[in-house]
Formats: sequence, C-alpha cells, structure tokens
Amino acid sequence: MSRTTPPFRADHVGSFLRTDAIHEARAAHESGALDAAGLKAVEDREILALIGQQQDAGLQLVTDGEYRRSWWHFDFIGLLDGVEIAEIDHGIQFQGVQTKPKAPVVTGTIGFPADHPFLDHFRFLAANTTATPKMTIPSPTVLHWRLEADGVAADAYASHDSEDLFDDLAAAYREAVAAFYAAGCRYLQFDDTVWAYLCSPAEIEKARGRGIDVDSIAERYVKLINDSLRDKPADMVITTHVCRGNFKSTWISSGGYEPVAEHLLAGCDYDGYFLEYDTERAGGFEPLRFLPKGDKVVVLGLITSKSGDLENPDDVRNRIREATEFAPLEQLALSPQCGFASTEEGNILTADQQWAKMREIVELSRDVWA
Repeated sequence: MSRTTPPFRADHVGSFLRTDAIHEARAAHESGALDAAGLKAVEDREILALIGQQQDAGLQLVTDGEYRRSWWHFDFIGLLDGVEIAEIDHGIQFQGVQTKPKAPVVTGTIGFPADHPFLDHFRFLAANTTATPKMTIPSPTVLHWRLEADGVAADAYASHDSEDLFDDLAAAYREAVAAFYAAGCRYLQFDDTVWAYLCSPAEIEKARGRGIDVDSIAERYVKLINDSLRDKPADMVITTHVCRGNFKSTWISSGGYEPVAEHLLAGCDYDGYFLEYDTERAGGFEPLRFLPKGDKVVVLGLITSKSGDLENPDDVRNRIREATEFAPLEQLALSPQCGFASTEEGNILTADQQWAKMREIVELSRDVWA
C-alpha cells in the first residue's frame, strides 16, 4: 500500500511558514536596504534548511515552501506574458479580513515566457534534494476567476469570457508544463480555489457581478484544464489542490463538493486531488463516489493548517475509514488541508506546531497504509 510515485501517502500542499530571516530579508529588500542578490542568498539558505526539515520529517517529497513568493498565485500569474498585477480599490475578502488590494489585469496576448523565474526556483530545489521535488503553481482557472469586470484590455481580447482568451491561457499552461518537464519536474501541482467557490452560492454571486457566466463556467473550466494538460508527458504527475481560502488562518467559502464533484473528479485529467476536509464546511465524503476507479488519488486534507492544535490520531483514522465507504483505500492519501502560508503573512501557529503536524501525517500514513 506504500507509493513510490506521487502523490504520496503522506504529502503536503506546498507552502510553509516563512522564517524570521525571510521576513527580515524581504522587508529590507522592499525598503532598498538589501539588493536582489542579497535577498536571493537569504532565500537560498533558508530553503536549504527547509528541504532538510521536510526530509527529516520522513516526507518523500519536498517543496521550496513558496519562500520566494508573496502570494501563492499572483507571483506566478503576474510574470506571464500579457498579464500584470495591479492595485485596485479592494482586496480579496476573507472572514473578517481583506488581503492587499491587488488583482490580475490582462494587457496583451497571454503567454508563458521561456525565462519565467519559477523555472529557476524549481531547478534550485531539484539540485538540492534526494527526495521528489514538487512544484506548485496556480491553476489557469484562477487567473480567469480573479479578473475584474474591466480587467482585460480592449486591444488584447474582446472580453474576459472570449474564446481566444481561454485558448491562449491553455496554450500558455501547455508551454509551462513542457518547460517544467524540461527542467526535470515530474511532480507539478495546480492550486485552485475556483472549484470550492463554485460550491458557495455567495461566491457564485460575486463572480456573476464580475461578469462571469457562472451557469456554464464549470464546463468551460474542465475544458480549460484538460486543454492545459493535453500534452502532459506520461511520466509526469500533475495534481490539483482545491482550497476554500487560506489567509492568516481565515477562510472564504463554505459548501460540500457535491455541485462540482463529477466535473472535477471524473471530468478533469488530473492524476490526483488535494481536497480540504478539516471542517464541516467541506461537507461529507459522498462526492468521492465520482472518483474513477483506477490510478487517480484523492489526498484527504484532514489535518488543519489553520491551527496549531494536533488532531486526535484516532479521529483521523476514523475519518479515513468513513472516506473508504466512497473511494477505495488504495486511492486515498493524507495531507494538511492547505499550505501553512498561502501568503507571506502565514497562518496563526508556530513552526514547531507546523512540523508536529507534518510528523503526525507521516506516522498516521505509515499506520493506515502499512
């Protein structure tokens, strides 16, 4: 029941709490007191330490913790050809708090540049580990979903729902997949909040207000994702993480997976799905019945990253057993429900608590899938 290919029985979403050194270096860089080379030197050193911590915890994979990013999504999206991250009059609304007031703007033809900095981020990670290096990037759906009603330049595309925008976005992601593969990446993850938002009536109404045709968007997103994955090499694993919002331990959306489960699990050509299941806001395991029998894996996010309190191991085992009523144990795995720091601010827990949770996941996976 152990797995030698990802996603692994004990896995994680990608981000870790930034260290004090990272926070201090980024602040110094923003103030002009530290140049880009100095910032990179600090990031390199801290990522090397993080790689060792992940390996010491018993994980078969490592990420760079997203230490070089401010946001889980905008840092990647804003470096695509034809896309900028602009200041707007509001942030993304979480429960009781807003993010910085930024949003993507399409200014030209969308494309993936051959020198996208995330490629070098991956190369550094891969060169410094004997574990499986995992890269995380936002799903193409996230760029479209986050566009404001006026977020597309008229000389770029007719509208943010135009077919050529979707086609160019998929083509850019095909180029990204090929570029990461050429850099040696065999484990890539598309992080995605959209599928969870499509389970939330409140978020659907917000999207409708931005001009998104929510009545047909699920089908269009399935096509967008599959077009993006169309040329994926056979020996490359691409998973997705479905998130309900993760900022300073707060959240955005509620609602079980039932409205999107068939589109997501059966319709999208992913190899695996990281699904949040740490609170009742995620609903029950019944939607897992749409997982096709075979090689696809659902990674159950039963360990919360929003709190430092350790879960009761017996409770986690019981929930895994509940999940097996709808999907076979051999197609399941275990992880935190999200990263520990989807933005540089991070969630409200300590580094020691973070690593205690990762060790618990490893120990539970060895027990359940012995």
